Amino acid sequence: QEAFVESGGGLVQAGGSLRLSCAASGSTFRGYSIDWYRQAPGKERELVARVAISGTPLMYADSVKGRFTISRDNAKNTVYLQMNSLKPEDTAVYYCNRRTLPRPWGRGTQVTVSS
Repeated sequence: QEAFVESGGGLVQAGGSLRLSCAASGSTFRGYSIDWYRQAPGKERELVARVAISGTPLMYADSVKGRFTISRDNAKNTVYLQMNSLKPEDTAVYYCNRRTLPRPWGRGTQVTVSS
């Protein structure tokens, strides 16, 4: 059973929006800051955003600041990534994981932005 299940990806035109979701069991989710990562073809996985246990966003990569918003719903054990003004360079597989004591990676969700 996967620790995290990412969903919400898809194909969108440049300038469009998507909302990604990251769901986990309570024991996996509760009490941890959660990160969103992405990995584009031929590139290393990079950290995109981080949210605190309280729901406060802790950081955004410079490349997504002002366009992406991370949030969490602790009652639903789910973290979200609202992505606006998408660019072709945002094309990647998006993953989530805990900041500390990370779990095995899930399958991720593919985001493709066409120009």
